[in-house]
Amino acid sequence: MTLEAIAGLSAAGHARGHLRALESEAIHILREVAGEFERPVILFSGGKDSILVLHLARKAFHPAPIPFSLLHVDTGHNFPEVIAYRDAVVADGDFRLKVAHVQDWIDDGRLTERPDGTRNPLQTVPLVDTIADERFDAVIGGARRDEERSRAKERIFSLRDAFGGWDPRRQRPELWDLYNGRHAPGEHVRVFPISNWTELDVWNYIEAEQIVLPDIYYAHQREVFLRNGMWLAPGQWGGPVGSEVLEYRQVRYRTVGDMSCTGAVESSASDVGSVIEEIIATRITERGATRADDKLSEAAMEDRKKEGYF
Repeated sequence: MTLEAIAGLSAAGHARGHLRALESEAIHILREVAGEFERPVILFSGGKDSILVLHLARKAFHPAPIPFSLLHVDTGHNFPEVIAYRDAVVADGDFRLKVAHVQDWIDDGRLTERPDGTRNPLQTVPLVDTIADERFDAVIGGARRDEERSRAKERIFSLRDAFGGWDPRRQRPELWDLYNGRHAPGEHVRVFPISNWTELDVWNYIEAEQIVLPDIYYAHQREVFLRNGMWLAPGQWGGPVGSEVLEYRQVRYRTVGDMSCTGAVESSASDVGSVIEEIIATRITERGATRADDKLSEAAMEDRKKEGYF
């Protein structure tokens, strides 16, 4: 065997070991949640990171069913392909899914439609209200530290006040894989089992575990228009307007959310291997490349998190 072949085998073994270490950490965190909290819930939107968290939860408690229900805050502007995937997974796994529809809060006056049409910032109130109404004491999500600077500040167990707000000064040390879930009545804890994963780790794990994702994560033809350097989907939220022109482009989505602020990237990556090659070559984070709402200010995400956003 050549030295090059030996080096290749060594690198492959290291990569597998790295993924298994991340998997083991996430499973440990999920089991800690089950042991420490009375009413935990997984945020499940049908996006790749929530799919990964659900997959890890199934592994953590197999052959028993996962001891968590699922929650999705539906803006009403979600990609139809992702909602169809979400519903199919819920039906197949016989999960209990609670859907908080932003439209319900708009209809009864608790929220007002934004002038720019985006509903992503409007998710906060329905999320916090639903957590309180359902008495969820731990809310598990797929946020990762590599996505955005304020998320890099988060602990894995993130204490939130009675209004869902995040205070960086109340973050607790997490030494030796010890997680502190203590909270006062009315407070809850946000939990991030894949906090230490990168986008590349996620896709390498998807490949290794052969996890099925919604088709929009792969290259496809879609009608889009260009706004502030992002290819956005048209819709009732506003667009295209003025000189913006609809075009058919071959694109894929690196992250999914509210269609009004989630941009596509031009891509020919039609399978997992091709996506991984793209990610290795890119120098822009997935949210930095495709989320218009994060560009509103330098501290846009951190400001929303202090108000209760995930």
